[in-house]
Amino acid sequence: MDLSVVVPVHNEADNIESLVSEIDQALGGVCRYEIIYVDDGSNDATPAALQAARRNRPHMRVLRHHNCCGQSTAVLTGVRAAQAPWVATLDGDGQNDPANIPALLARLRAPDKPQGLVMVAGWRQKRQDTPWRKFSSKFANAVRSALLGDATPDTGCGLKVFSREAYLSLPYFDHMHRFLPALVQRAGGQVVSVEVNHRPRTQGVSKYGTWNRLWVGIVDMFGVIWLQRRAKVPVVEEVGQ
Repeated sequence: MDLSVVVPVHNEADNIESLVSEIDQALGGVCRYEIIYVDDGSNDATPAALQAARRNRPHMRVLRHHNCCGQSTAVLTGVRAAQAPWVATLDGDGQNDPANIPALLARLRAPDKPQGLVMVAGWRQKRQDTPWRKFSSKFANAVRSALLGDATPDTGCGLKVFSREAYLSLPYFDHMHRFLPALVQRAGGQVVSVEVNHRPRTQGVSKYGTWNRLWVGIVDMFGVIWLQRRAKVPVVEEVGQ
């Protein structure tokens, strides 16, 4: 197994089959992969849609939270279950384009990649959202970049490829998915951003309110700053060999 694609979902029944088909189309013949959907306590037809999509797809697995635990916890559940050393994450609403995954993988394998590269983050330069969502996201990314110094223009993009081992070594907390580049860098890893396609939502509605994300994000950001200031990344060598 080369890659595990982890997709957290909550009440996304109408987007399941189309997104799974796109993942298969994007990765078929590119690498050996599995698809792991984490149903985060959906109360619509998502469980049935997942079972239907899983039929005739032995490379697809479905995990379910009995109650809604949030996106960060759903991603963690999927990464823990992953069998590949590299993990790609996608939002389940269909706005991330699976066709971009091979480009992120290629950046990880490029001969000129930075030493210690463990994460490639998507960068939605042309977001297909409402003006208010685009403004709030741009504002939040600017504040995060200034305070955390993560040099990542779009930390909120759900499309990322990263080392499973590096991810599982990070400190876990709710909403941590918004701060993954800063947390990876805190641990001594390198992160690069690659421009990716972003599409309008065509089915369902957003599950996250802008104001809720803003205030929670501010509180969490100060927690990440606290972690950064207490980080130690030793340079280790074995002696006597």
